[in-house]
Amino acid sequence: MAEIGYRHIVCDPTKCIGCRMCEYACSATKTGSFDPSLSRIRVVRIEPITMTAITCRLCSDAPCILACPRKALSRSLEDGTILVDADKCDGCGWCVESCDFGAIIINPAVHRAEICTLCSDQPEGPRCVAFCPKEALSLSTPEVVSQTARREVVERLLQELVK
Repeated sequence: MAEIGYRHIVCDPTKCIGCRMCEYACSATKTGSFDPSLSRIRVVRIEPITMTAITCRLCSDAPCILACPRKALSRSLEDGTILVDADKCDGCGWCVESCDFGAIIINPAVHRAEICTLCSDQPEGPRCVAFCPKEALSLSTPEVVSQTARREVVERLLQELVK
């Protein structure tokens, strides 16, 4: 039986306008300051004009956990988020290097890795999703993302065949 992926934040690049509200909402929620460099979600531009937001994908094999020499990272049994043990993390950055998505930051003030926890401490859920003015962010699973992509490809193929 295939492993079912955890829900993570997904960005629809056709809706993202690059306003960075998600970064501000995240940094304000997590640090109390409007500092996008402390955000656990990143808006990136893919040339020439595509914008998208990147955050932890909650990988099933979690290379960041495997890469940590101090065993400071673990997976929440509740929601699958990657947890950072502040007492063990020394900010070495191996987890940052191991993440294929660029979803981990080292907070320069505390010299510790920080990863999206889906605002598990917020009853309203992820603040970045709530504050996105274009509703480009949502919670989804890898299976749903793949199914949606396959459906879109089939729809485009059918449109081409009708032409």
